[in-house]
Amino acid sequence: MPKKPGALLDALNEAISAELMAVTQYMWHHVMASGLSAPAVSEEFKKASIDEMKHAEHLAERLNYLGGVPTTKPKPIKVGGDLKKMLKDNLSAEYTAIAMYKRFIKMCGDDSTTRRLFEEILAEEEDHADQWETLLDIQK
Repeated sequence: MPKKPGALLDALNEAISAELMAVTQYMWHHVMASGLSAPAVSEEFKKASIDEMKHAEHLAERLNYLGGVPTTKPKPIKVGGDLKKMLKDNLSAEYTAIAMYKRFIKMCGDDSTTRRLFEEILAEEEDHADQWETLLDIQK
């Protein structure tokens, strides 16, 4: 069991909320994308949305195992605009997630399983941020 179960359960639920936001935001960007670059970028939005769904699932499974109840409420979702705005909104979400996971990793104490889960998701969030940064450079 984690050192601070209450705080860790809250952290897991905060992470789930962030992932649920990303699932919806990225999928709606996939649906709403338009313009010459839209087909390629739209497909990347869809793939990232599926990744975020898997993150939410793994976090919810861990939270349930630890005796918590997974939230169903996403953080605020930003949708719409041109591709550049969508990419910027997604990049901002990734930067927020990266900072959040780094903070949560530090609070895991001796709960190596939850720490490893946070670390694995952090690595994927960093990959998403890199992808959005690269696409934004192409969009300039």
